[in-house]
Amino acid sequence: MSARAIGSATISFGLVSVPVKLYSSGDSTAAISFNWIHKDCGSRLKQQYICAREGVVVEKDEMVKGYEFAKDQYVLFTPEELKALDQKADNTIEIVEFVPADQVEKTYIDKVVYLGPEKGGDRAYRLLSAAMRETGLSALGRYAARGKQYLVLLSPMRDGIIMEQLRYAHEVRSFEDVPIGEAEVKEQELKLAIQLIDQIRSDRFEPEKYKDEVRERQLELIQAKIQGEDITAAPVEAPQAQIIDLMAALKASLAKQGVAEDEEGRKPARAAKTAKKAAKRKASGG
Repeated sequence: MSARAIGSATISFGLVSVPVKLYSSGDSTAAISFNWIHKDCGSRLKQQYICAREGVVVEKDEMVKGYEFAKDQYVLFTPEELKALDQKADNTIEIVEFVPADQVEKTYIDKVVYLGPEKGGDRAYRLLSAAMRETGLSALGRYAARGKQYLVLLSPMRDGIIMEQLRYAHEVRSFEDVPIGEAEVKEQELKLAIQLIDQIRSDRFEPEKYKDEVRERQLELIQAKIQGEDITAAPVEAPQAQIIDLMAALKASLAKQGVAEDEEGRKPARAAKTAKKAAKRKASGG
């Protein structure tokens, strides 16, 4: 089934215009959600707003929005004034520069949207995608929509284009603020850590191998509840004893993977055999 567009826009690339449709990259229907229900009658509850000072329910037509400029002090805005504060949305994605995609740290990425060509924009769409793939660059741009101006990054994906909504610099906390203590990385420990990584490494990301086990368990329990069964929480296993010694922990991890390790940190026999076979194939021209 074809994806349903959530909006439309026009990419401004020099004097070239690329009409596109926006598609969500996530499936919100996959999430499990629960509603608040009145225990006595089984009806769904609705949300109400209560005045913190008077303790009374406030109806929607009595509400106004305000900005807290000091503790418990607000400046109020009418709907017309709020509209004046909004960015005028023209649904244009204006490309301002091209940058290597690996120069944009992952901390700046907020969410991802798929872009597809709008009717009549197929050639220009494919041209922009091919040009970015050929140059290895991504397009940094501004996108005005829903009263806001977004910083976005357009990148090629397969034969198409994705749009990553970015955070602005003032919205990202610096990693320099994260306290990291001084510690020595010992050569022998590093070798064992790399060896452990090699045992469980893969050359490609295959997300289909992984399932949300919590979601699947929840669905099973919900179905059991629908069928009238009582459900109880599964017993929580006691945490395993923590290995304080780092070297011992690494060796125990390798042992769990079935890897033999000597005191010199040499490669395990399995890896050595694999390397030997590869050398033979190379020598024979295979």
